[in-house]
Amino acid sequence: MLVIPGQSVSKDLCDRNLGPTRRDLLRVGGSAIMGVTLGQMLQLKAQASTSLDAVGAAGFGRAKSVIMLYMQGGPSHLDLWDPKDDVPDNVRSVFGRLQTKVPGMDVTELMPKLADVTDKLTMIRSMSYSPVGLFNHTAAIYQIHTGYTADKVSPSGQLEPPTPKDFPTFGSNISKLRPPEVPMLPFVMMPRPLQESNVVNKSGTAGFLGRAYDPYYLFPAGDDMDMTKMDRINIDDLKLRDDVSVTRLNRRARLRDLINEGMPEIDRAVEQYDLDEYYETALNLISSGRARDAFDLNQEDDALRERYGRNTFGQCCLLARRLVEAGTRVVEVIWPKVANSDNHSWDVHTGLSGRMKNQSAPMLDAGLSTLIADLDERGLLDETLVVCVGEFGRSPQRGVSTSGNNNSDDGRDHWPYCYTSVVAGAGVKRGFVHGESDATGSAPVANPVHPIELLATIYHAVGIDPTTIVYNHLNQPRELVKAEAVTGIFG
Repeated sequence: MLVIPGQSVSKDLCDRNLGPTRRDLLRVGGSAIMGVTLGQMLQLKAQASTSLDAVGAAGFGRAKSVIMLYMQGGPSHLDLWDPKDDVPDNVRSVFGRLQTKVPGMDVTELMPKLADVTDKLTMIRSMSYSPVGLFNHTAAIYQIHTGYTADKVSPSGQLEPPTPKDFPTFGSNISKLRPPEVPMLPFVMMPRPLQESNVVNKSGTAGFLGRAYDPYYLFPAGDDMDMTKMDRINIDDLKLRDDVSVTRLNRRARLRDLINEGMPEIDRAVEQYDLDEYYETALNLISSGRARDAFDLNQEDDALRERYGRNTFGQCCLLARRLVEAGTRVVEVIWPKVANSDNHSWDVHTGLSGRMKNQSAPMLDAGLSTLIADLDERGLLDETLVVCVGEFGRSPQRGVSTSGNNNSDDGRDHWPYCYTSVVAGAGVKRGFVHGESDATGSAPVANPVHPIELLATIYHAVGIDPTTIVYNHLNQPRELVKAEAVTGIFG
């Protein structure tokens, strides 16, 4: 009898209980008469990654694409989409409550456009986790992107720079396990890296999967206050040289194949790098022009571009729609301001009332609401999962320190214990609130959702069992994420 061992949850290799039991190994030994080796058996185990339970669960595989709007810096849930009344003055938002299309989904006056599309989305008002040590940006950003906590954290809460040993960001895992069905970039990240202080792009790489699964980084020139940088997109690496036609490029590819057929030794030497696969992917991308055309925002109507907002975030949201429309699997739009900074950063330790009202909230309101409405109008929302979330929320009380930072009376500190995310599309319930926060927005009182459970939900939506095994740089088995999907948000 053929039995594939080890379907239990994987543990660290230092755990003596890891892997197949003695009984499993005896079964494998018996399978040798069928021509199946132990190595092949373990490979079969890794490939059998989608459980029947996952396939039958609500929302599984509904999403063809994912758009992550990542609000690095940690937006204040109390001042955007979880307003509280009958609370002390230093807890109540300075912004008034605004009723939306859906009872029970009130927002603040900062989000009037989102109020008009609440019938198309779910709010998760019970995002929550308890941090180990200081809860500063980089460690929290790493967790929501990779599903794991980092090994090395400095006293300030920051991490070491990116390394090839890092866990992959979620988009890289999806790119590997669910590549595009058309010649298109699988994963695009824009318009700037994830960043806190001098730690740049931690959790924004493919890590131990290898650089082949890194995102396509679209980081236009210009600083974070340059709101016109998306008008200067440079995608020269997706274009043919003027003196090389598509016919000539394909002729070169055929010549390369003929040469390779006569060089078996070289082929064997580089076969582990899958050069043929990568070359073919690059060739198809360049020769088809599909990706190049998707980046051309000038093809869009001026009125629609105005609806999204003529700023970096708004135009990124529009470009995200164009990319998934063209076949990209994952697009991550990173809030276009370094996490711990001033002006329109969400890290509002000071100047909350002015910065949120005049800078960050209007951009978020226009970009997020128009993206959801635009996808819905085009019939794309049913197959596109939209997730808007930060690494944490902000402290219920203004002017207090929760992370070692100084805060003014017009500022809120970091708060991972309770915050809000917005999810829409791909079978997600419309006009629905999942979870509930307490009277001051300090803690969940119903259905708490850990960030890695939200990550598991993203994998689930694209048809990947969150417990799928991948292998790290030491060939150790690791789950994509050690959490279950929040299937209650799906209809």
